Amino acid sequence: MTTNGSVPTVTIRIQRFNPDVDKKPYWQEFTVKATQGKTILDALHEIKEEQDGSVTFRRSCRHAICGSCAANVNGRNMLICDAPLRDHLDRKGRVTLRPLPYLPVIKDLVVDRTTFWEQYLRVRPWLIPPDNIPEKEFRVSPEEVAALRNAERCIMCGACYSSCQVIALTKEYIGPHALLKAFLRVLDPRDSAPRERLEDLDRGDGVYRCHTIFNCIDACPKGLNPTAAIETLRKLVIKRVAFEEARRERQRRLDQPIEVVGEAPLLSGGE
Repeated sequence: MTTNGSVPTVTIRIQRFNPDVDKKPYWQEFTVKATQGKTILDALHEIKEEQDGSVTFRRSCRHAICGSCAANVNGRNMLICDAPLRDHLDRKGRVTLRPLPYLPVIKDLVVDRTTFWEQYLRVRPWLIPPDNIPEKEFRVSPEEVAALRNAERCIMCGACYSSCQVIALTKEYIGPHALLKAFLRVLDPRDSAPRERLEDLDRGDGVYRCHTIFNCIDACPKGLNPTAAIETLRKLVIKRVAFEEARRERQRRLDQPIEVVGEAPLLSGGE
């Protein structure tokens, strides 16, 4: 970082690549003012609007909710919309931007997430409700909500997926993002297909393909723990018959504000 008058300037290194015209990726450097409060995404907008309109990246909400802007910053996956520029300078005072690893590059920082979304749909991430839906509402206990470990906060940004060393080796693994969504549904007392979901996750591309490297935890911008979710799923796969029986019993009382009795011990498997 250098000083230009009273406002410091920062060098942004962007890995550029357009597969239609480039034989291989190359680096291009830009200089921007590091004004107070400027994010990395703000810097990219400034570069595109004032220096090179061909620089390509994704963004949408700008509030760390949609996950569109995930990229690799100085070797770490993160959301660039809420990443302050000054906080991510390397030892040389630069910020280095690459596309998310292990995904085909469409152009510059934009990657093809087709496989990512196919693996997500593979676990059927939607709720499969029981036949006896309560007339007013489902009654879910605080303990059942806590057991979900905020998995519903996942924004599908791809940061965990593209930091996974197993994904780097094989696309057969459905990935931490899909398994976290599967965990959300398996642990949801309103879902009526836990055994079917767990049997599906017992396949070669499911929970046992994870090598427990923990990269997904470090990469998650929402502070979630896909590894713990996968460990819980592994334990539930083994006792899926008992888990399904407990779920059936629980669903007989979904319209009643009572505490969980039969299923609670099974939810502690990931602790």
